[in-house]
This record gives sequence, C-alpha cells and structure tokens, in this order.
Amino acid sequence: MSTPARRVARLSELPADRAIRVTVDDTPILLVRDGDTVRAYSPDCPHAGGPLEEGALCHGRIICPWHKGTFDVATGNVLEPPALLPLDRYPVTLDGDDVLVSADKIAAPEPASGTPPADTTAQAKHYVVIGAGAAGAAACAALREFGFEGRITLIGDEAHAPYDRTSLSKFVPSFEMAPADVPPLLPPDWLRTHGVERIVAKVARLDVPARTIHFESGAGASEPDIAPMTYDTALLATGSVPKVPDIPGCELGGVHVLRHLDDAAALIDALGDDASQTRVAILGSGFIGLEVASALRKHGVPVTVISRDKVPFAKQFGERAGQMFRALHESNGVTFHLDAQVASLEGDEGNVHSVMLDGGEAIAANVVLLGTGVAPATGFVDGLPLQKDGGVVVNAGMNAACGLYAAGDLAVFSLHENQEPVRIEHWRVAQQHARIAAQNMCGARNRYVDVPYFWTYHYGKNFEYLGHASEWDEIVVDGDFDHHQFIALYVRDNNVDAVLACEREALTARLSDAMRGGLSRAEALAIIGAAAQSAPERAAS
Repeated sequence: MSTPARRVARLSELPADRAIRVTVDDTPILLVRDGDTVRAYSPDCPHAGGPLEEGALCHGRIICPWHKGTFDVATGNVLEPPALLPLDRYPVTLDGDDVLVSADKIAAPEPASGTPPADTTAQAKHYVVIGAGAAGAAACAALREFGFEGRITLIGDEAHAPYDRTSLSKFVPSFEMAPADVPPLLPPDWLRTHGVERIVAKVARLDVPARTIHFESGAGASEPDIAPMTYDTALLATGSVPKVPDIPGCELGGVHVLRHLDDAAALIDALGDDASQTRVAILGSGFIGLEVASALRKHGVPVTVISRDKVPFAKQFGERAGQMFRALHESNGVTFHLDAQVASLEGDEGNVHSVMLDGGEAIAANVVLLGTGVAPATGFVDGLPLQKDGGVVVNAGMNAACGLYAAGDLAVFSLHENQEPVRIEHWRVAQQHARIAAQNMCGARNRYVDVPYFWTYHYGKNFEYLGHASEWDEIVVDGDFDHHQFIALYVRDNNVDAVLACEREALTARLSDAMRGGLSRAEALAIIGAAAQSAPERAAS
C-alpha cells in the first residue's frame, strides 16, 4: 500500500548551500534544493552512514562530511567514492510553496545481468578485474553502472568478499569491531545479482601481450587447477604487499604484518585473553603503525613505536603537525624510540621476546607489528615495463597498455600537469582510479581530475587530508593544532596543493569540491572565512 505524501517544508525556506533532514512517516529523508526543484534521497552515506546534511551542497554535488563520498544532486548517483552505490530516491511534489514527500522509495532500475544477447559482439566481451579490494569492488560496480553488459570476472586471493580494509588498523585492534564484522564494500548478494563471476585464486603470471592470466595451482585456489583465462580488457588492481625488513628474527612467532583480514584476526589472537599484559612493539611510525598504536592503547595494550623517523609524519605533513601527532600518542601512553635503528628481533622457543636496537638497548615485546611500508603487488606481471619499485605507469585515463588498465597503490599517474607522476597509497584514491578506468573500459575518454583524500584516526579524532603535497612554500593554519581543531593549507606557488584538518568536516567537504579546479591561497582563506561566519548563524537557527 502506498503512503500519502506529507508536507515537510517550504520551498522558500530551503537553503541552497546545504541539504536538510526531515522525517516522513518515521522514515528519515534528505531534502535537496536545486534551484526551484526539490529532490528527496536517503539521508545517510551508503559507505559508512555519514549524515549528508552535515556535509556540503555545491555545484550540483552532495558531499558526505565523513569521507567525502559525492553524489549527483539531480539523480543521487555516485560521483566519487567511497560510496559505490547510489542514494535511494523518494517522490517529491510541489504545491505552491509547500514541499510534499512520500516515504515510498522510487524503484531502482534493474541491474545489468551479465548475460548478453548472443548476437551482440560488443556485449559478449570479457572484462577481468585482477584484485578484489577497494579498487576491484569499485570497478565492478562502475562497470555495471556505466552500462557494460558483458562478462565480468573478479579475481582475488582472499576468500572474503571485498571489505573495508580501513577498519583493520582503525577499529579491529581496539576490539571495537571483530574481524568477522568488518563491513563488506558491496551488499552480500551484489556480485551474484549483477552477474559478476568471483574466482578465489592467486595469479601466477599475467601475460600482458597475450591478454592471458595463468593461475597458481593447488592450495589457495577456489578449484584444484584453473585453466589459463583470456580476456578482452583487464584492470590490474592488486594493491600492495607489506615490506618485511631485512632484520634477523622477522621469521619468529609473534611477528606480524597487517594487510588482510586474516592478518588482523591473527594479530588479535596474538594479544591473548588479557591483552593488557601483552607488550607490543611497532616498527615504523607511518599511518598503519600509529593507527594500530592508537587502537591498541584504547584497549589498554602497552605499545612502543620504533622508527627511523625523527618526527612522525613530518614528510607528509611537516614537523609541526608531526610533533602534534607524537604528543597526542604520548599523552595516551605510547612510548617512542625515534631516529632509531633495529638490529634484530630476539626470541626463544621460536617466539619473539624483544627488539634489539643498534645501540644495544633491548625493548621487551612478545608481539611485533611490522609497519615498515608496502610495495606494489606486481611481481606476477609479464610483458609490461615496471618502475624500479614495481609501479605501473598509466596515462590520465588509467590505461597502462593495450587492453590493460591499472588502479590503486600500484598505479603511477599524473596528478598535476608539468609535475612528475606519483604513486599514492590511499584507499579512496584506488576507488577513484577504478571508476575512471571502468568508465574508459565502457568507451569513455575520461581523465583523472579528482582530488585525493584520506583520513587517519587516532584516539577518537579523525584527521582528514585533501590533495597531495610533496613540498610546500608555507603552511597556513586556521585554528589550534594542539587542541586538534584546525585546518592547515599546504601552499606552493600561491596554490593550495593539500589540506590537513581535524573537526572541520563540513568545511573540508566544501574545499574538496573547490580544489577540483585548482584553489588559490586567497580563495581557500575566503571559503574558510565564510564558513566561520555561517557557523554561528546555523547554530542560532
């Protein structure tokens, strides 16, 4: 039975710069004004439930405050990840100045089935996505979204369906989320209902010129021996593998890496029933290492961080911000050994018990996490020139070779014209790449013009980073670093290349849109100033 439309607002009172949340028959709904048109959508981001009314509405884009997922104002369709599926739509009518909305969802279009008509050559093509992580899932969703009706095969070496890898360092080690509860990137039956074939296997060799995939046989495959598979077009999205340093003792029990869901489960098991009695040493002060340190400290685990760096994150954010992160961790009980070199990991009966530094100091640890960086997972690629570190060079459309695209950690791409190509190891960038690649696999000629974004989570505080800056002329700070309420602009040649912020989520949503076309220092400061002026007005209303 359909429900009647309810009057929920007046058109003349709806703001043009942000959406509002209303309730219709106990159903929460997002109202979005677009000129004299009003549209109604589901109000929470499909990725992690971010409240969309707290984000930004600008240039026909609804931008989530939490992770900057972006949707088309006119349709609710995804424009930028991490959301991979569109917003639900609800019917809206206008009666003069009255806005009336029904709680009955508008039916979504039927998904492409992946079963093409036999007489349509283009639809009979076979596309393969190698890598079932963030980029792989985003590519499969985008291929169907943009109209590919042919055969899609998704290959990955984990038995788990594509999942939110960011939870592994942020929420699993704090015991806030069990490994089994790490959320999938797509609904459980999405691959089946959209005709995506799933193969769990390791790729032994990708013959790029022959467009042929050879699989490892035996253990780890979804069937004993898989015959070589040919394809018309493939997307290489295998991400990275952890680097294991050349340090004696890394083979000992109790020494872990963190990349896969099974790695996270093994780390939790290693902490034992009374994790507060387990001493953990983390080698490396990068994002994985310090996020895990934060999560473990929330659970009361003693943590020591050992790193060659003199200041954490100084390379990414500058020394002032790096000192802030160090102070935040130290105030929560983390012990640092910085500018330090590990000589060996020592153990007895096959299990680690201490980390030995070059200077002779022994640091007690019965669990060691290697947060020592990652390398592109491209060792199986044959017939394609690779960078020295294993990276795959792509053009602006993510094309690496005839019939092959690449996305994510392994892709070396041009972020800015007249600058050296870069390789950015961010989860959401991998999804951005994958959507561009999928569009072009469907016949488009699109270029990567998005703004990189990632978030890092420490002691309940979410730090956001927009853009990418390898060097800068100045850092312009609005707010207070020490109280973790700030926005910092990384400026080079009077342009904002990157932004670091904490507790400014609506503002970073607006800046993420502004940075798409290039943003000057003055323009950024004007946006920050306007946001500061409007905040008291919104609070008063």
